Amino acid sequence: MKIMITGSGGREHALAAAFLQNKRVENVYCIPGNGGTEDLDRCENVELSAITDIVRFASEEKIDLVMPGSEASLVEGIADRLQEAGIKVFGPRKNAAMLEGSKAFAKDFMKKYGIRTAGYRSFTDFKTAMEYAEKCPLPAVVKADGLAAGKGVIICRTGDDIRNALTLMMIDKAFGSSGEKVVIEEFLEGFEASIHCFFDGETFVPLLSAKDHKKIGEGETGPNTGGMGVVVPNPGMSEELWADFTSSILEPTKKGLLSEDLRFSGVIFFGLMIQNGKCSLLEYNMRMGDPETQGMLAMLESDFTSLVEAAVSGELSNTEVRWKDGSACCVVLASRGYPGKYETGFKISGIPEVTNSAVHPAGMKKIDGIPVTSGGRVLSIVSNGHSLFEARKRCYREVEKVSFEGMTFRKDIGLL
Repeated sequence: MKIMITGSGGREHALAAAFLQNKRVENVYCIPGNGGTEDLDRCENVELSAITDIVRFASEEKIDLVMPGSEASLVEGIADRLQEAGIKVFGPRKNAAMLEGSKAFAKDFMKKYGIRTAGYRSFTDFKTAMEYAEKCPLPAVVKADGLAAGKGVIICRTGDDIRNALTLMMIDKAFGSSGEKVVIEEFLEGFEASIHCFFDGETFVPLLSAKDHKKIGEGETGPNTGGMGVVVPNPGMSEELWADFTSSILEPTKKGLLSEDLRFSGVIFFGLMIQNGKCSLLEYNMRMGDPETQGMLAMLESDFTSLVEAAVSGELSNTEVRWKDGSACCVVLASRGYPGKYETGFKISGIPEVTNSAVHPAGMKKIDGIPVTSGGRVLSIVSNGHSLFEARKRCYREVEKVSFEGMTFRKDIGLL
């Protein structure tokens, strides 16, 4: 069995490692992969970027299954093109991927199908948006409509904040075309939870909950990033909250997908805000999260390849997912300056000394066999423990073994 994964982050490294645990997997091709995936046995990096070239390679190599890791490729329609070529895909076609690709599209979908979410308004005209900002209840959240690598969300507590956010997105084009349309959303206060659900076009199978830490600074301060760490399961998700999530968000989402003929085999990542014992949906992601995937797979007892095959073949209703006891803690090591400007090319030391936890390289490449930094989020370290306390302690002990110039990480992952 041959697997292809598109993407180059820590998520893709974790996915490749999970697929390779199954002996039926002959080879995994990472498009383009990173300096960590190239070191995995039976794994090969392939430098391709255009969807046309990826589809051609998949056809020529007789790839059995493709798992797009990055949201951008899904929104561009990679699943459509692969399926048209007769290749199985674990991921949504372009029409369903727009639930992540457009915040406004997703919010309209939530409203139509009665999915609990924050109130909102969408704007394409800067002047009209600024007029609304003058009377908008504060605090509020301004979101770039399109993809922005997890960074296009700004919490605004004052009138100046919201005016500055609109200018940044719509005039300064800080997020490119993604900010040509914006969503101004009611601010919800509480604690966040992330829930992945496998979907086969008919059946949802929820995975464990996760607690993501999106801000660059400790205490959830500073700008949003793609994620600085995660713990699995989320310690705040009670049975009552799971029941509320199922009735208020999961079931109406399924109804909407089936009604709109947005069926696919893949995963939906539900980003939740928990407020006063109720779940509200902040966003949909239509692929595995990063770094949630790293923490999730560390807790998985079942064979990952078999779960993905069950989704692709429409057999999730007959599938049981088994989990390890305890918790997992994942800490991301980033370059100084991330998520803004940062320098790369610094030697990374200490990875071989991390022996009791998983290391998932992301922004890392090899120069003459030596690992050096090549991105904002450089790598993640994931540890298991019988308790969250034990998982955190082990993870931070392993973090101390790794170093590179400008290494930045949060010391409070799992404490909030």
